[in-house]
Amino acid sequence: MKESASKQQIESILKDYHWMINSIKILRASMKDAGEGLTAQYGDAAGMPKAQGTKTDPVYRECVRRERRFSVIQKYEAKISVIQDRMYLITDDREIEVLHWLLEGKSYRWIAMQMGLSHTHIGRIKDSIVKKMSENVPNVTKGTNDTKLIKHKSAC
Repeated sequence: MKESASKQQIESILKDYHWMINSIKILRASMKDAGEGLTAQYGDAAGMPKAQGTKTDPVYRECVRRERRFSVIQKYEAKISVIQDRMYLITDDREIEVLHWLLEGKSYRWIAMQMGLSHTHIGRIKDSIVKKMSENVPNVTKGTNDTKLIKHKSAC
């Protein structure tokens, strides 16, 4: 039963891989300035008393929002590593090519047109890829859904 769950998970990650990679890039870029410019440094606002970490404090709420975004990045990275850690299992040239285009977010029909195969044949090749990636990993589901997030530096 775990094998079919891991196959489903790998299939799902293959399908979502492209947009998760793009989301990670965008989220990392947006988080580079974490904490900068959140409090006033000049003018009347600089002299006003600041809230001390309460839930109505805008700086506190921004920190919480950014922490959530870091958690999203780590969740996507964990899912993507499920595929990346198993890519070495794919050795057949056709499977490597199909895997490459799937990770780029291309449809079966697009891949089929480029490779001169039918879209159903591409589906069978994808099934073979998923099978190879899931056979050697009994705890794939456990590894990405139940694993606690790795500790990271706070955005605050």
